[in-house]
Amino acid sequence: MRDVTYLTRRDGVYYARIDVPLDLVPILKTPTRKLSLKTKDKAEAKRLLWPVISKWQREFDDLRARRALVPADRQFAVWEHYTAALDRDEAERAARPGQADLDRIKAELLARVEKGEITGIDPLSAIDATLELKYAQNYAELSASARRAKLDELRKHLSGRETVLIAHEVDDYIRRNGLLVEPSTPDWVSLARHLMRAEIEALERSLERDNGDFTGQPRDPLVKPPTLDRRGASAVAAVGESIAEAVAAFRKENPRNVSKSRIEESCRDISIFIDTVGPGFPVANISKKQVREWKTLLMEYPVRATEVTEFRGLTMVQIVEANREKKRPVLSDRTVNRYLSSLSAFCSWAEANGYITANPCSGMALPKERRTKTLPFTSDQLNVLFKSPLFTGAQSDSEWRNIAKPGSILIRDHRFWVPLIMLFSGARPGEIGQLSVSDVRQEHGTWIMHITTEGEAHGEGKSVKTAGSMRVIPIHPELVRLGFLQYQAERASKGDKQLFPGAKRNERGQMMADYSREFGKYLTRVGLKQGRGLSLYSFRHGAADALRRAGFLDNQFGFILGHTEGSMTGRYGIMPQGMLEQRVSLVSAIAYPGLELDHLVPKILGV
Repeated sequence: MRDVTYLTRRDGVYYARIDVPLDLVPILKTPTRKLSLKTKDKAEAKRLLWPVISKWQREFDDLRARRALVPADRQFAVWEHYTAALDRDEAERAARPGQADLDRIKAELLARVEKGEITGIDPLSAIDATLELKYAQNYAELSASARRAKLDELRKHLSGRETVLIAHEVDDYIRRNGLLVEPSTPDWVSLARHLMRAEIEALERSLERDNGDFTGQPRDPLVKPPTLDRRGASAVAAVGESIAEAVAAFRKENPRNVSKSRIEESCRDISIFIDTVGPGFPVANISKKQVREWKTLLMEYPVRATEVTEFRGLTMVQIVEANREKKRPVLSDRTVNRYLSSLSAFCSWAEANGYITANPCSGMALPKERRTKTLPFTSDQLNVLFKSPLFTGAQSDSEWRNIAKPGSILIRDHRFWVPLIMLFSGARPGEIGQLSVSDVRQEHGTWIMHITTEGEAHGEGKSVKTAGSMRVIPIHPELVRLGFLQYQAERASKGDKQLFPGAKRNERGQMMADYSREFGKYLTRVGLKQGRGLSLYSFRHGAADALRRAGFLDNQFGFILGHTEGSMTGRYGIMPQGMLEQRVSLVSAIAYPGLELDHLVPKILGV
């Protein structure tokens, strides 16, 4: 049982459970984390769940952070290696044999000769006895020679990709600082090359000191005191300050009071950004650079990537990289801007609530002219569409690929009516799909369609884009002629609450989203669509154009399309007769010269 994310139940007891990110499985050596919450009460389990999940996510973030080097790591590694090498050089000079040491060694050597321990009879013993003296006498020269040889080799290695002379130093730094950088990875090699340059500078200083010059400074600009703060706990947010926690608060508060489906969509969009920084990332650290890099990834991000088997378990960066070979279609500029808008809305809220000082998404949107424009259908295209199998008879009423093939099966559910209602009202598909039977009724003798979250409820629920989306729209005479009221009467006689029982929400809570997607494919199958431009929303754009052709300005009919402020009239559907008559005039003005729909008029009422 998993009706709450991360919450499972076994033998009546609730457990916290989380999948370990694929890239961390080799480190943690387990694909999942599971912990008993020691309760059988679901409400209590929910209360105990999130601290556990948050702790695990922080651990994942910390591990991920330690798998990659940050600039501060390299700065500190370079300077610490350089200064440590000079300290060792200084210690080695202090320990070199002096004249007193040479005199002591000589005295010990003479004493052994006098004792007969060293004789000319055994030349090997004589060589062995004098070896220590010779080494002490030539120590400085031998040391300088060894350092010059190492310097020469390091320079050769630096010009190529050899790291053997510095590998132990790299591994030691990684171990001492708790990093998880794997050998031979780009970060490991980069650190090795940085330390080689630090070693070269230190060796050059030591050779200068052989000549009595202790004033030398690094000439390599890379070798300098750190200017950044050392990596620390600030890489992971304090409790309550992580982006995941802040987004949860943003969702709960819903500052713009948008529909539930819209706030959920926004949070899903933001989760794609979280994928690039980690759920434990501090909100305060979100920068324009990160948003810019995310935007660049979005422009290469494949459509519906989470549903592609080959992309499962991959990060956003990995998906983009994999798609360079797969070459699946990528997000449109309009969709990229929607993602940016969702993140911007969150960042505006974060700024207002003191998480950040400025919105890093400001000015990040792609130019509007880059967006793919939704085109209205021409009358010729509408005639082709409404004479196609979906409206005149198909081979199947369940398989879309066969719905596009001519047949004897008439489809007269939401798939038939939604395009027609959009064409003669400008309403959104989701608004139509969620209508209750009682939302179509008579007011002052006029049949209306009431788009609202109020009134009779049904299993799919109701939501609107904004408060201004709740409105009353008179039923167009052409819809009456096509039998829409007879359809509504049928649903009422059968006791249905939902006007279009087949209209469903997808797993994201979006009404008619699946139908919208399939309708776009249908347009391609019947030869009306090539590339982008035409879609289900083309009917809504067509209604707006029809009103303009009738001589109305946008600000005169915006409320019909749901582009206005919220009102009690829109919410409850009650308005004076005079106001309703004005709306009747507007809707009746929607017309399409050359459109032929006579073949769709039912010959017998109720068909």
